[in-house]
Amino acid sequence: MIFQELNIKAEVIKALSENGIKEPTSIQQKAIPLIKRGKDLIGKSKTGSGKTAAFGIPLLDAIRPRAGAQALILAPTRELAIQISGELEKFGKYTDIRIATVYGGVAINPQIRAIARADIIVGTPGRVLDHLQRKTMILSKLKHFVLDEADRLVDMGFIRDIEHILSYTPRKKQMLLFGATLSREVERLKQSHMNHPVIAEAESQVEEEYLEQYYYNVEQKEKFSLLVHLLNNEKTDQVIIFCSNRFMVERVSKNLKAQNMKVGMIHGRLTQNKRLRIINDFNRGRPNILVASPVAARGLDIKGVSHIFNYDLSQDPQEYVHRVGRTARAGETGVAITLLSQRDHGAFKQIMHNYDMNIRELEADKFPYLKFAQVQVLRNNNRFGRNRSRDNRSYGRHRPQRRNRY
Repeated sequence: MIFQELNIKAEVIKALSENGIKEPTSIQQKAIPLIKRGKDLIGKSKTGSGKTAAFGIPLLDAIRPRAGAQALILAPTRELAIQISGELEKFGKYTDIRIATVYGGVAINPQIRAIARADIIVGTPGRVLDHLQRKTMILSKLKHFVLDEADRLVDMGFIRDIEHILSYTPRKKQMLLFGATLSREVERLKQSHMNHPVIAEAESQVEEEYLEQYYYNVEQKEKFSLLVHLLNNEKTDQVIIFCSNRFMVERVSKNLKAQNMKVGMIHGRLTQNKRLRIINDFNRGRPNILVASPVAARGLDIKGVSHIFNYDLSQDPQEYVHRVGRTARAGETGVAITLLSQRDHGAFKQIMHNYDMNIRELEADKFPYLKFAQVQVLRNNNRFGRNRSRDNRSYGRHRPQRRNRY
């Protein structure tokens, strides 16, 4: 199938072609015709499946330039809002459609001016609600309301803000919810605010033919040493190392730098500009290793990742799916390796119970012990604290069974 068969206007197809997008993905094939028919829709598919284009292309096809704000797209993070706007601007290059991006942490007056001219508004819930309460955003002409990463919006506690924002919108409008999963709160939005929604569902996780998944059982005190051994001995391109919280991100990052590795790190406490700069540098391969908290698992525009390392696991099984979804994208192959210590076993069992995944065990080759320094990190109360746990000297045990596969 090609986009012409979906009756997309020529200006949008031309821009898609210039960006190397010739054929719609599975979620786009299923969602675009339904959105063009005016249906309320719930779109479910994996990370990296083209969800932004799945709702963005039909919106660009339907919007009338200079007719006021006709579409509002809510995203859970500033980075994702910026990314969505960037994609829409690329796809709408040959239209006269204007897009405003609104999020907190920056000056509000430029946003007010952009909103006054906008046909599409993309924003985070807090700043959108701020504009609505200031009366600097009027949604009386709104025809399309989109929640991107709807499950993430709910997880981050935005459900009340979303419902408050909906109270400012016309009753008659098209609602589109996109995400990899649906929570109970998203189901509540569906029941309260959507009109007989249809479901467009593509693959919920990365296909096994593209993604190889492995795990090592390792003592906690051996984990960092094994990670460094794998980074030094395996053929990798771009690498993301996921940690369950920002404290571990900082510790792993600083210890890798002590091993003379060029490493970037990203977590939710960094400033907006710094996070965007780190992502841009990583996409250019400077550096090629990024240590990240779950903030990087969803929505951010990170390309060309060959390997994912899960240094530790979140208690939310869905988080694993989002993490490994950062590799094996757009038909490329990828490898995901999880380092399991005793404290990770419960979360790992839940992942295996919830998802039909082929995650194979590898046995570690012998590797040298490296001290994992308990570096100081800034805590929420702005005081420095030190983790008091200590690593003991330890060595690996066995040889890898599939060393050349990653």
